[in-house]
Amino acid sequence: MALHVLAPSAAPCCFADSSSARPRLGDGTYSSSSARVLYGFKRFKASAASTSVRRFRGQTKAFSSNGGSLETDDSLVVCFGEMLIDFVPTTSGLSLGEAPEFKKAPGGAPANVAVGIARLGGQAAFIGKVGEDEFGYMLADILKQNNVNNQGMRFDPGARTALAFVTLRKDGEREFMFYRNPSADMLLKEEELDLDIIRKAKIFHYGSISLITEPCKSAHIAAAKAAKDAGVLLSYDPNLRLPLWSSAESARKGILSIWDFADIIKTSVEEISFLTEGEDPYDDAVVRKLFHPNLKLLLVTEGPDGCRYYSKACIYF
Repeated sequence: MALHVLAPSAAPCCFADSSSARPRLGDGTYSSSSARVLYGFKRFKASAASTSVRRFRGQTKAFSSNGGSLETDDSLVVCFGEMLIDFVPTTSGLSLGEAPEFKKAPGGAPANVAVGIARLGGQAAFIGKVGEDEFGYMLADILKQNNVNNQGMRFDPGARTALAFVTLRKDGEREFMFYRNPSADMLLKEEELDLDIIRKAKIFHYGSISLITEPCKSAHIAAAKAAKDAGVLLSYDPNLRLPLWSSAESARKGILSIWDFADIIKTSVEEISFLTEGEDPYDDAVVRKLFHPNLKLLLVTEGPDGCRYYSKACIYF
């Protein structure tokens, strides 16, 4: 499998501009001069980077999309999971309690990936569930405006679209507050999946938040199995959000429960430390413990210091 890196002219991971508390994708530039062989792996470090809405009534509905065709491009990436509204302070460096006002912005890691791919000129689709409310309609429309196929979206008339408040404090730590009790994304059912879209994909991308509760957990596992059976590459970004789990141990077990299923995993140094219960995430021997036999690529992000990635034979840095 060849890994192609595209260099966008602007950071593509977020739907709209917002405060610095929202993470951005890197600028796609890499320093090949720093590559070397280590422990039988190569390691690579990247430079850091900084319409009208249709209404639905009654039972859960699918969104009718007239987005791009899924028939002609074999590079389709289908992203599965949560899509929500982020509220970010208009003033940076404050805690949520100190912030005088907030600005809303579309969010959700899997949806961010779908939009980023589409903005880079790729073909993307999103599968997930939102509330049959104004925020849900807005999110579906934003996907459509960004050329992301949204026919796999479902609307729940009995639950609201998830909300998250997030800020970057003065100490550099992010602070989150979630409103999900339950939110619509947690209620996606296996029978609501659009398996045809999943089976057309080149890559099926997902996180771990959809594993926290039923029925979404079963839907997640069924979708991944359908993709795997169809020969689709599975891409996993755990995206640890500890406050959403009942305990640290349940988060660790949940994230690792599907670890060996993925072909590609993107994780962070913080997540490596968490999953290995405090071991050094910069130690290649520690990272190699998480490299399962069927894994093709393991990427480790290091915040402002860029990232490194591991293959079966090499580590790049």
